Amino acid sequence: MSTLAIVQCGQRKIWDKHPDAGPTAAKDAYVSPYFRMNRAYAERFADQWVILSAKYGFLDPDTKIRNYNVTFLKSSTHPISVDKLRRQVPQMRLCNFKKVIVIGGADYGRMVQQSFDEIGCRIDLLFKKYKRIGYIQQAVRNALKTGRPLKQ
Repeated sequence: MSTLAIVQCGQRKIWDKHPDAGPTAAKDAYVSPYFRMNRAYAERFADQWVILSAKYGFLDPDTKIRNYNVTFLKSSTHPISVDKLRRQVPQMRLCNFKKVIVIGGADYGRMVQQSFDEIGCRIDLLFKKYKRIGYIQQAVRNALKTGRPLKQ
């Protein structure tokens, strides 16, 4: 079964420490330990992975991006719309996967579900059962250590 992982972007970015970094590959732009751990999970347990950015939408990890501060949690930051995300799904051939795993919080999970609602593939929200980030990080670390993916 082919699996796509969608990793939540992060607030901490390379430009926080290196303001002159310029356009950077999305996979290297997000620098928090949380993002890096989730990226490692996606690279290990999925056939392909993308990043979900509130500004850019679905990003191929090698796509170069610029600094931004947009979140799905504040409409005043003007996050990408569900309609635009829905258009990206076929454009990026994300609809060719039988299973999609969301590696991120509930808000990102909802955006993915709405984006794929007409596609008919299985969406797994990996972190749905965890109440706190510490439990999530522990579970992801354990999965990476043991080589056994998380179950929803």
